[in-house]
Amino acid sequence: MLNRVVLVGRLTKDPELRYTPNGVAVANFTVAVNRPFSNNQGDRDADFINCVVWRRAAENLANFMNKGSLVGVDGRLQSRSFDNQEGKRVFVTEVVADSVQFLESKGGSSQGGGGQQGSGFQPNQNQQPAGNTNNNNNKDNDPFADKGEPIDISDDDLPF
Repeated sequence: MLNRVVLVGRLTKDPELRYTPNGVAVANFTVAVNRPFSNNQGDRDADFINCVVWRRAAENLANFMNKGSLVGVDGRLQSRSFDNQEGKRVFVTEVVADSVQFLESKGGSSQGGGGQQGSGFQPNQNQQPAGNTNNNNNKDNDPFADKGEPIDISDDDLPF
């Protein structure tokens, strides 16, 4: 059997963090995920998917993400039911997240470029390539300074 869900979308509101009577953190949140096709009017619809995450991941989500934040959710689909205050049986289907990835920094938005945003990787623009201790941009030290022209390399030179 296989029950796996992977989502990438934006939080529709701030996560709701609560604690069980035993002190275990749980956060409920909804992710808006765009559909990969347009409707008859040419607009893109979205699905709003209820999710829940437990323990430290719940606290991290509530502390670092807010409405509009881009997140990746990896988990499983779960159905449950309960009787509400009126005595009616209520059925709930939600994604129980094993992990929630923060795909942009808190307060961030899609600023183009994507890829590395929010992943914790911040390239140092002043960093020299390994082995290059010379601070001037000497062409002899730059193996890629051939202006995009093909280089002469044989299959014997490749490590694979």
